[in-house]
Amino acid sequence: MFITLLAVNFLLAFGISFLIVRLFRKPIDAILQRLISEEIFSAWSKYIKFAIYVVGISGGVRVWDLEKYITPQSDKREVVQLIQERWILEIYRTVIETMQSIAWMLLVFFIFALLAFVVVKGMEMRTK
Repeated sequence: MFITLLAVNFLLAFGISFLIVRLFRKPIDAILQRLISEEIFSAWSKYIKFAIYVVGISGGVRVWDLEKYITPQSDKREVVQLIQERWILEIYRTVIETMQSIAWMLLVFFIFALLAFVVVKGMEMRTK
C-alpha cells in the first residue's frame, strides 16, 4: 500500500508540474528572451522548466512525512495505518505542497527577472 501511495504522489506531483510548465512556458520564454541573448536563451529556458519539475516533485512527494506509514512511531511502537481518509489527506497535501513549492520558485524567478529588467531598461535609457 505504501509503494502505491508513493507512486500516486509522484505521478500527481509530476502531472501538476507538467501543467504549470505548460501554463508558464510562454511568460518564462518571453522574459528570458528579453533579458538574455539568443545564444543561451533556450538553455536557460530549459533549465527553469527542469527546475519547476524538480521543485514541484520534491515539494509534493514528502518522503520524510510518508515514513510514518512504514516506521513505528517512537512512543507507540505501531505503524500508522493507510486508510481511505489518510489517502485523501495525503493526495490533498501532495497537490497543495507541489503548487506551493512551485509558486515560491516562480516568485523568486520573477522577482530576479523584474530586477534584471529594470537594470536592462536603465542601461537602454542611458545609451539613448
